Amino acid sequence: MQTDPQAIGPAPSVLIVRPSSLGDIVHALPIVHDLRAHCPGVAIDWVAEETFTELVRLNRGVRRVIPIALRRWRHELAARSTWSEFARFRREVSAERYDAVLDLQEQVKGALMAALARGPVHGPDRRSVREPIATLFYRHRHRVDPDQHLIDRCRRLAGEAFGYEPEGTPHFDLAPSLEGDPPDAPYAVFLHSTSRRDKLWPEAHWRALVEHVGNSGFVVVLPWGTGEEKARSDRIGQGNGAAVIPARASLSGLASLLARAVWVVGVDTGLTHLAAALGTPTIAIFAATEPRLAGVARASRVGRDLGGIGIVPAPDEVIAATAPLLRTVPSS
Repeated sequence: MQTDPQAIGPAPSVLIVRPSSLGDIVHALPIVHDLRAHCPGVAIDWVAEETFTELVRLNRGVRRVIPIALRRWRHELAARSTWSEFARFRREVSAERYDAVLDLQEQVKGALMAALARGPVHGPDRRSVREPIATLFYRHRHRVDPDQHLIDRCRRLAGEAFGYEPEGTPHFDLAPSLEGDPPDAPYAVFLHSTSRRDKLWPEAHWRALVEHVGNSGFVVVLPWGTGEEKARSDRIGQGNGAAVIPARASLSGLASLLARAVWVVGVDTGLTHLAAALGTPTIAIFAATEPRLAGVARASRVGRDLGGIGIVPAPDEVIAATAPLLRTVPSS
């Protein structure tokens, strides 16, 4: 069901509810460009988990980012500060009336956040949504084919709500600041970590890739975010002079690192999708998920997906995919 754009008005306001996760937020970002192209003067606000607000702020088309801390609050339900912060979130999310509230989370938790806002809530219909009970909170329900890339699902929902047809390649419009101290030499970034163990690529495969790339004259940066990830970076880079283990960085710092890399290889994780959205040539390694629904090739013309559900790429396959990238900078 499409909404008549004339009923919304010439300069609407919209609230996007997509609080998590990192990769899913990246996939939702192109709707900001679409809305601004089809609805001149549109004001766009976004609800995001506090951990990911830095990412949304990298898109200057977003007027206001409203933080929420569900992940932290659920461990501190008895704390007075939790309820004080929730009250603040409720005030912020209902501070103005929106012409449309878009629930892109497709879960009950996202629908409840959207219901706290003032404005008609739009979401997928029962055949399209992740958690069908969430549709009880939607005033407008739209058919959005679930068998397509998440980027296209998000763009389609926004187009249905505002009466336009999404067209062309997705534009993420990310503008990271240049911060941190990246290597002086041309460098690649290898993103070996993810929250799901079944998405990991064997460490022996990573070591073979580091050795091959290092012998081609590149520095290899192995970022990390937790103690376990730091230990893995240490093991992968051990004994190889091309490997650099950086200090732990903020999300905006990692965005800056990825934006300045010559290329990136990563498992199916949020930072890999961020690298592709930044326009950095990116190879994504899939082992437990479907690249057709979440691959980097849809996000970028310089993105390539390898593997799939139960199909773990061998080191030689990934090395072969890096061949055009290795030629971008002469070996020293």
